[in-house]
Amino acid sequence: MKIVVTGYTGQLGFDVVRQGLKLGLDMVGIGSGELDIQNEAEVSYFINNIKPDAIIHCAAYTAVDKAEDDKEQCWNVNVAGTKNIAEAARSINAKLLYISTDYVLDGQGNSEFKEVDVPNPVGYYGLTKYEGEKIVKNIVDEWFVVRISWVFGVNGNNFVKTMLKLAETRNELNVVGDQVGSPTYTSDLATLLIDMIQSDKYGVYHASNEGFCTWAEFAQEVFRQANKEVKVNSITTEEYPTRAVRPKNSRMSKQKLLDSGFEPLPKWQDAVTRYIHEISEEVK
Repeated sequence: MKIVVTGYTGQLGFDVVRQGLKLGLDMVGIGSGELDIQNEAEVSYFINNIKPDAIIHCAAYTAVDKAEDDKEQCWNVNVAGTKNIAEAARSINAKLLYISTDYVLDGQGNSEFKEVDVPNPVGYYGLTKYEGEKIVKNIVDEWFVVRISWVFGVNGNNFVKTMLKLAETRNELNVVGDQVGSPTYTSDLATLLIDMIQSDKYGVYHASNEGFCTWAEFAQEVFRQANKEVKVNSITTEEYPTRAVRPKNSRMSKQKLLDSGFEPLPKWQDAVTRYIHEISEEVK
């Protein structure tokens, strides 16, 4: 099976290509330096030339706060770019797996959001990702939409790396403690996505490591596992203002994964253990 992966230079795209190669699949990873997804003609030529069986579309504008002011660029990448990818996929009858986000949900309440719940994004980034979801559903016949949250991987910056960096110079940190979600290790997620793209179990999925926590609890677990003596003070969202509104409740039900026979991802604490080991091995 030949699979094109956009966003190869990012955390998830990198691990998806790595996992596919391990399994002997024909993987073509591309970054923004090799293909401008905003350019319709360029995308059409590239995809029609390679003729993949499937596309895993990880490329996205993900600067959540910056998106509130840089709306045109965010739209061009997340909406227009996704439309170009979807139309190219349709032209060669390729499957398309689109990576979405918990930010398409409004974050209200305390219960788990189901895959069938109607999205209601509270920020511009989430709005563009939801528009991307709708485009994929409308253009492609064989599609997957996979909503993910709180990702961390070896190839890029993320919350875990930031906390470990701060631990080098700080022994006390204030971290938001009233936003709840699920951390997601891109290595675990990549395994699932490769399984999924080889199936015909199309539809909307939620995918993250098992279990829920706040950002403060996430930080505490990172420091505990890395043997760092850092005191974490749990603060409110209001005490840490950001340009974009964050959903306070990012609990997502993964029932569709189970119903479709896919393996649930390991617990997030276990993922943190393996991730810290992976990045420490890299340093050696």
